[in-house]
Formats: sequence, structure tokens, C-alpha cells
Amino acid sequence: MDTSSSLTAAGGLSAVRVWVDGALVGPEGTVRALDHGITVGDGVFETCKVVDGEVFALTRHHDRMDRSLAALGLEPLDRERVGEGIAAVLAEGGMPFGRLRYTVTAGLGPLGSDRVEGAATYVVTAVEQEPLGPTTSALVVPWTRNERGALTGVKSTSYAENVVALAAAKARGHSEAILANSAGLLCEGTGTNVFVVTDGTVRTPDLGSGPLAGVTRGLVVEWLREDGIEVVEEPLPLSVLAEADEVWLSSSIRDVTALHRLDVHDPVLLTNGRELSVPGLVPRDLGEQPGPVARRAQQIFAERAARSMDP
Repeated sequence: MDTSSSLTAAGGLSAVRVWVDGALVGPEGTVRALDHGITVGDGVFETCKVVDGEVFALTRHHDRMDRSLAALGLEPLDRERVGEGIAAVLAEGGMPFGRLRYTVTAGLGPLGSDRVEGAATYVVTAVEQEPLGPTTSALVVPWTRNERGALTGVKSTSYAENVVALAAAKARGHSEAILANSAGLLCEGTGTNVFVVTDGTVRTPDLGSGPLAGVTRGLVVEWLREDGIEVVEEPLPLSVLAEADEVWLSSSIRDVTALHRLDVHDPVLLTNGRELSVPGLVPRDLGEQPGPVARRAQQIFAERAARSMDP
């Protein structure tokens, strides 16, 4: 995530390059008020890393967007159309490292959950930012992911739950929030996947636990296994965060980032009167520097990513 920091580093919203349905526009954009992506969050998106003006792992991001669109019952991605937008926002150059996001919504719709026939809306944005460091800190929050929901595994624009969780983390000085699922298993961060190291083995929640199938997650699993490191995808109790020797986050902008600090949110009172808390965890320090397995994972990822921008 880290959106606010990326905008600050880039000089604010005015630095964001925006393309909407065939035209470059100002940072305010021109998405229509009755677009279903605005009224009910009926859309999907992808966030990609830009390195020296080129998008990393674009084919994998396109493939995942097709899966998200199919899950919402929308037409497959028009890759030529979105490619036009990507070319437009990157044409100015001057982006050694940055974030690119492309969004597809259901287009114009009624003031409710029904859809009407019509063209989808395509939006592409990009902003330069500073690369993130090798370590960060995170907050475990009491809210949960629904691993059986209709949007499980979908990178949907219905992102308000992530906004609330990330705001809670940032208010306490952290860059990410980590959530369990409704069964109490470790799930994911608001914009990241989570890895732990126990007894020398790298573990990450399986997709059945409800996390998004992160593009970077998939590359980390693939490349570490090819290097001979054991990586296990399995259901993990949330308590593994208290026991693990190392905890990492992965995302398109972060690559592999080790946690040096893990905090735990206080109980919260929901609007329905129910109190939620994080059971069985206490704050812990994990070391100022990445652990040995994290360092190796970071090295492997950097080396493999340097070989191809579209692995």
C-alpha cells in the first residue's frame, strides 16, 4: 500500500499521471458520477511496479485481472486498450521507480447493485516514488477476512475494509496491517502477502485461507523453490506470528520486506456492539535487520527480477 508516502515523495496528487477511457486527463480525473465503480465499488484493479519506465510482470498482472473480472461476471480485460493507457502515462519518461495502477469498472450503472449493459470504464494511473526499505513494521488488527466471501481472491475496488485497517496501522506508526480470516487463521495484509520462517522452512497461508494470490507471492514461492529453499503453502494459525523466527511481507511495490516490529491492536468495539480483539499475541521485536532467510529471499528475488521484466 503506502499510498500516502508515495504521493508525498512524488510531490502530491499533482504528480499522478492519469488516463481515462482513451485520454490523458488532470489528476482530478473524469470518471462519471454514476460509474458503478463509484456507486457500489463494482470493479477490479491491479497495482504494478515500474522500473526505469517499464512495468514489471505485466502479463501476470493481466492474467490475474482476467480472473478477477471473471469472478465479478465482467468481460475479459481488453489488453490492447489498457496497453494504450499504460503507454500514455509512461510516455513522459522520468520514472526510475514508481507505481502503476489500472482499474476496470462495470461502467455506468443504476444507484444499486444491478447492472446495465454498456462499456466498461478503463482508468490507468502512475506515480513516481522512492523504493521501500528492506524492513518495516506492521500491526495485527482484530478485523477479519471472509475466506468464503464472493470477493475472496478478487482484487476488487471495494477496498474500504483495507482503508480502515491500514489507517489504524499508520496511526500507530506502522506501514501495514495484518489480518486473520474468520476461522482465526493467518490470512494477509491490506496490500501484502505474509510469509513466516519456522525451523528454517518458509511458510505462507494457502489460498484456501483467503489471501489474494499476489503476483509477487507467486514469484517468491516459485523462485525460492527453484533455489532449493523449502516453501510450504498451508493453513497457519495466527499464533505462528508469535513463534516464527522471521516474518516477511511481499507485494508488487515492496518485493520482499522483512518485519522488524510486530504490534497488536487494542480491542475495538464494532457498530453492532460486539468487541473484537486479537487473541494470544503480544508485540514483539524481530531484529533491525532482515533475518538470514529473508536476506537470501531478497537476493534471489532481485537477481531473478533483473533477468526479465515480464517473468
